[in-house]
Amino acid sequence: MTTTLQPTVLMLGATGSLGKAITRNLAERGWSLRALHRHPESAAAQLVDVEGIDWRGGDVMNAADTQAAGRGCDLIVHSVNPPGYRNWREEALPMLENVIEAARASGAALVFPANVYNYASDIGYGVTEQSPQHPTTRKGAIRVEMEQKLRAAADSGVRVIVLRAGDFFGPGTGLAWFSVMVRPGQQLRRILYPGALQIDHTWAYLPDLAEAFAQLMLKRADLPPYADFHFAGHTLNGQVLVDTLRQVSGEANAPVRPFAWWPLRLIAPFHATSRELCEMRYLWQRPLTLDNTRLVRFLGAEPHTPLRQALEETLVDFNCLPASFRVQTA
Repeated sequence: MTTTLQPTVLMLGATGSLGKAITRNLAERGWSLRALHRHPESAAAQLVDVEGIDWRGGDVMNAADTQAAGRGCDLIVHSVNPPGYRNWREEALPMLENVIEAARASGAALVFPANVYNYASDIGYGVTEQSPQHPTTRKGAIRVEMEQKLRAAADSGVRVIVLRAGDFFGPGTGLAWFSVMVRPGQQLRRILYPGALQIDHTWAYLPDLAEAFAQLMLKRADLPPYADFHFAGHTLNGQVLVDTLRQVSGEANAPVRPFAWWPLRLIAPFHATSRELCEMRYLWQRPLTLDNTRLVRFLGAEPHTPLRQALEETLVDFNCLPASFRVQTA
């Protein structure tokens, strides 16, 4: 009887929102997991429910650390972003270069979560993998440059898988717009919305997105050297999201309040994170949706949890529902 060896995956950014979701998904599949972190003991404490992770101490900013961690791996998931939403050029590009070289040295496929920063504010609906990337922001220009580096790496022999998605929500979501909207740890009594309620916005439910990544990794042998896909997720205008949150929480009259952007603009000249957030405000002022035709054609279907169930699971995880509800669903 032959035994199929499970892939060995190096997780970079395993403690981030998406990193945790992918790590848990791959662990449930029985894959061999390795993770690089500057503080491995504290990182391991954030994933105590996942057994068998081989934690390695080191920094993705250090080329030697990254190459050592990637040695012997079949895949490297690059789910790391500069902390505090700042220093993108100083950190994001060098980290990616180190990861590319680690993938080249080990022969691993490089898996890269992409976002929608690459597109101009007027890009509109049904953005495909071939849509023009003409960003009007600094972070958008850096993301385009990063993907250009990935394409060049693929041309020189590194296998690359890119999956693009919108804003995250779901269990384990950390610093993200959804956690601003509902205030984790407090029963949902009000909803803070950062944009116009009539504008469509693209959301990615983390368990679904992690499943899509896992399926692409599983089928990597059937992919071209550079394979890029779009994850449609949930396209919602603000009113639909608000109405569903009210239904799930039982707070039919929960007020909707606009997010106050003006304090961020006021301190932006002196506070890097506020400045970077303000730069991306256009994503809440204009519609931007992703076309997942290529992903569906390859996988057969995009992993998709119904909206009400996805929001319910998120609010339970956030402790935003009444205690009686959480007891009933435990």
